[in-house]
Amino acid sequence: MNAFTSADTMHRLAKRAMDNGSARSREEAEALLRGYRIAIALDDTAAADRHHQAAVLSAVALGRRVFLGGVTVAGNLDVPLVTTLPFGRTLAEAVVALGGTRGDAPAGVPVLRVGNGPGDRMPGFCVRLAFAGWRGGIVPNDAEGIAGDAGETMALTPMLAAALGVNEAFLHLSGEMPSAGRRCVGLSLWNLADPDWLDARAPDPALRYLPTRLWLIGLGHLGQAFLFALGLLPYERPSDLHLILQDDDIVTPSTESTSILTDAAMIGKKKTRTIAAWAERRGFATTITERLFDKDTRRQQHEPAIALCGLDNAAGRRQLDLSGFEFVAEAGLGRGHADFRSMLIHTLPGEVPAAKLWESVDAADSAIDAAAYRKLLDEGSLDRCGVTLLAGKAVGAPFVGATAATIVIAEVLRLLHGAPVNRLVELNLVNPDHRRTAPQTNDFSGLNPGFVPVPEGS
Repeated sequence: MNAFTSADTMHRLAKRAMDNGSARSREEAEALLRGYRIAIALDDTAAADRHHQAAVLSAVALGRRVFLGGVTVAGNLDVPLVTTLPFGRTLAEAVVALGGTRGDAPAGVPVLRVGNGPGDRMPGFCVRLAFAGWRGGIVPNDAEGIAGDAGETMALTPMLAAALGVNEAFLHLSGEMPSAGRRCVGLSLWNLADPDWLDARAPDPALRYLPTRLWLIGLGHLGQAFLFALGLLPYERPSDLHLILQDDDIVTPSTESTSILTDAAMIGKKKTRTIAAWAERRGFATTITERLFDKDTRRQQHEPAIALCGLDNAAGRRQLDLSGFEFVAEAGLGRGHADFRSMLIHTLPGEVPAAKLWESVDAADSAIDAAAYRKLLDEGSLDRCGVTLLAGKAVGAPFVGATAATIVIAEVLRLLHGAPVNRLVELNLVNPDHRRTAPQTNDFSGLNPGFVPVPEGS
C-alpha cells in the first residue's frame, strides 16, 4: 500500500491556479478544471481515415486530463479502428477507453473539429485541426487550411495538431488569451525555421525510414508522450522497434494529470512495467531498467545508439553525452505557472558539453506565499514541510509534452533521412510563431542507428 503525499496527488494543471493566485485553495483550483469541458466534432467523411482517427484519439487522451468536466466526441464513431494505436476494435471503443464520451457537442462548449475542409463560421470557439505533409496546427473553422500540395501526411502531425488545439482551447477557457480560437497556430516538423507552416510551396519529403532501436530515459510526462508518438508511426512489423525503457519511479495519482498513457489502474505500480506493457500491446519489443540515469549509466555496444530523454532534473542531463550514446534528443519544459508552456529542446552531442549546458541549477521559484498555500498552513491541512513540498512541484500540462514529443521524434526521423537536425529549438505555446532554432554543426552522416523502411502506401 503506497502512502501518497499531498504533492503526489495534486493535479499539475490545477496547481497553476494556486500558484498564480486565481484560486484561493486546492479545492477551488480543482473545481476550476472540473468546470472546463470541450467537444470534438468528427466529420463523417473523415471518420475512416487513420490520420483523422489519430487526431481524435490524441485530442481525447490529452483533453480528458485538462478539461475535467469532460470531452464529448460527436460524429460517426462506429467504424473500424485503423490507426496504429492499440485502444480497441472500433473508433468508439478507443474514444471511451481514452476517457471520452460519445454524444452531440453541448451548447457553448469549445469545439475542436476534425475534418477535411473549411466549415461554417461558429458563434463561439471552434477551430479545425489541420495537417498535411510534415505540417500540423489549427485554424479557425471557416478558414482555409494548408495551401498547396504538402504531400503525404506524416504520422506525427495529427498528434501535433491535437496538442495545439487542446492548448488553444485551454487558453480560451482560462481567459489567458482573448484571441484564442481566432488565429492560425502550427509548425512544420520538417523545417521548424519555416515561418509559414500553412504555405506548402512544394511537397514535403515522404516518410521513408523508421528507427529500430531507441533508449527512453524517464517515463513520465515526456517519456510517455514520446511513446505515444512512436505508437503512431507506421511500422509494418512493430516488433522491429526495440525499446529500452528506463525509470526508477512509481506511478502516482498526479502522474495521470500530465502523462498521456497513464490511467488509474497503473497508480502505485512501477512506471517501467506499466509502460512496457502498453508498448508490447502496440507490438514493440522492450527491455526495462529500473534505476536512476546517472554517471554510472553506460550504453553497451549492442544497445540503442539513440536516446530520447525526458528527465526533469539537471543532474541526469549533465551525463547525457557521457554515457556512450551517439545521438541524444532531449526536451526540458517550463515548471512555473507563467512558463509551463515553454520548451527547450536539444540534440547532443553539440557544440557545448551537456555538463556545461546544465552547469548551474537555479532554485525553482517557490509559490509558498500564494494565498492557497497560506490557507493550507493556516487550517493545518499540511505542515510547513508538506506545503513546501507541494509548492515546489512543477506545473504541467500534457499538451506541452505532446507538442515537444512530436518535435523530438521528428529530429530522429530527419536524422534517418539524412536531413539537417537542430541543435536547439526554443518555443512557447502562447505564441509558437516566436520560436528560435539553431542547426547542429556535428556531422551525423556516419551514424547507422538501425532503421526499417516504411511500407508502401503507409
